[in-house]
Amino acid sequence: QVQLVESGGGLVQTGGSLRLSCAASGRAFRSYAMGWFRQAPGLEREFVARIGWNGDSAYYADSVKGRFTISSDNAKNTASLQMNSLKPEDTAVYYCAAGRIPTMRRSDYAYWGQGTQVTVSS
Repeated sequence: QVQLVESGGGLVQTGGSLRLSCAASGRAFRSYAMGWFRQAPGLEREFVARIGWNGDSAYYADSVKGRFTISSDNAKNTASLQMNSLKPEDTAVYYCAAGRIPTMRRSDYAYWGQGTQVTVSS
């Protein structure tokens, strides 16, 4: 069992930065891949980024590539998403998720956090 809690969301202006963190509890965390997804009002939850359990296999959605960086720290049981050059279209609730394999599919992630709101003003 893995419990996930996101933090670090907030309101930022266009071009600004935020760093989201995902704190995980549970003995098996180190064997899980981590993913970040986001959901804007009226839209489906979409993939943002993922990383393998050992910090490899980082992969990003085209919409955030070059601006966002995913990382994980197994020693601290945390995963992070550094978001730079934010745009209004990045506004959404951001969720971290844990799964056995690093994929882009929501269905591959068994554990989810409660989400943190990111709002980018124009």
